[in-house]
Amino acid sequence: MDFEQQLDIYLRARFTLIVLATVEEERAVQTVQALCERAKRPALTWDAGDGFARLAGRGTLPTARDPLTALDALLQSGEENAVFVLKDFHDFWGDPRIKRKLRNAAQQLKQARKAIIVTTPLTKVPEELKDEAVVVELALPTADALSTVLERLTEVPAVKVRLTPLGREKLVQAALGLTTAQAQRVFSKAVVREGVLDDRDIELVMEEKKQIIRESEALEFYSVTETPDDVGGLGALKAWLRLRERAFTQEARDYGLPAPKGIALIGIPGAGKSLTAKMIGGLWRLPLLRLDVGALFGGLVGESETRTRRALHLAETVAPCIVWIDEMEKALAHGNTDSGASTRVFGAILTWMQEKVASCFVVATANDISAMPPELLRKGRFDEVFFLDLPNQQEREEIFTVHIRKRKRLPQDYDIPRLAQACEGYVGAEIEQAIIDAMYIGFNDGGREFTTDDVLDALRRLVPLSVSQREAVAGLRAWVGEGRAQLAALPETYQEWEWLFQKKE
Repeated sequence: MDFEQQLDIYLRARFTLIVLATVEEERAVQTVQALCERAKRPALTWDAGDGFARLAGRGTLPTARDPLTALDALLQSGEENAVFVLKDFHDFWGDPRIKRKLRNAAQQLKQARKAIIVTTPLTKVPEELKDEAVVVELALPTADALSTVLERLTEVPAVKVRLTPLGREKLVQAALGLTTAQAQRVFSKAVVREGVLDDRDIELVMEEKKQIIRESEALEFYSVTETPDDVGGLGALKAWLRLRERAFTQEARDYGLPAPKGIALIGIPGAGKSLTAKMIGGLWRLPLLRLDVGALFGGLVGESETRTRRALHLAETVAPCIVWIDEMEKALAHGNTDSGASTRVFGAILTWMQEKVASCFVVATANDISAMPPELLRKGRFDEVFFLDLPNQQEREEIFTVHIRKRKRLPQDYDIPRLAQACEGYVGAEIEQAIIDAMYIGFNDGGREFTTDDVLDALRRLVPLSVSQREAVAGLRAWVGEGRAQLAALPETYQEWEWLFQKKE
């Protein structure tokens, strides 16, 4: 059922107080207007600025500028089967008189076949009104709705259109996640910039969408350029990901495969968890959205839950996509110090991860497994939990090769096996830092090329996490040794992972 059908059912079932939660007030009002015109129902709007205005039907307009008088006017209105849209009426919910009056109105209108619709960007309803009100959320526009917006723009005679059929489809797909007004502005900007709308404007729409998503505060759109070649080691994880590379295609759906839910990456800081999240976006060629859970929390009552739902709905609209939650144990740490807001946000995210239908692949990273709630890692929320351990000899050689190439040097100019041997117990981030430190040595020595010995010197000066946080590393290894996670790396020898097999025995 779409929004209009749902609203029609509520009106025909004589629901007298409907709270319509949306940031797209204009689109919501237009939908109510179209519905009332088809059903031949009179409809009026009211706001604190302009008072009453006619949406559908004919008749004399009541006069009222304050909310209490407006409620009196709609109760006394002689228009049968009427719908009254009160814009931003949530601003007055702090007044006990208005809450009481609205509750009285909702009860009295049951006999008068009238309905009140309150448009608001929030889903929070006062406790006194919860028994009388039903909350309906207007989802972001679908591809069909955005296609209609594009069609209306291209019908303007002055607009030149050179879109191929595939280009038109991709342009609409690129706009998914925007409101109707935002999409219209982006399409118009594309026309004004070049004087013509063509396939080249797909990238412009994507860039504009990234900026708008960033303005949502909780979601950040990442441009992914990383590939599996940019990540050293992690052979088992890479193999798992490649096996699911076509998981979001129609071919996979026809075969009967469900879309993968996500993975949790647990491991030592600097082992490459965040880099892996970016690599998945590049490998699967999907948008990467980073969910900043800290930005979900707001100071107003109900604001945190509203932001959470809005961010998750936005991610679903952009789907198929990857939703990256970094350092999840910190983001979802919850307690009783904020009137339960963090607990409700945590519960909303967990429920969404379990029940989501849209193809949103969640990548959650964490360093401190002891801070992770046990219900988070159970099957159903993640397809697999991977442990990223200290890299072995072969992986360290791959990491050195990746970072030397990244600095536009040739790996064959360096003794890679010797370097890898010298940094046993170092993570990828520490290896990268050693190369950077070695480059500073060469740069300050007359600008010469840095050498293997420079890197070795830099390694000797570094104190790796495996030493400075020996207890934490041992705790993580003990946890995975109990069989609670799959190893992200392919073991080279039995001896190399002997600690793991001993734990399992």
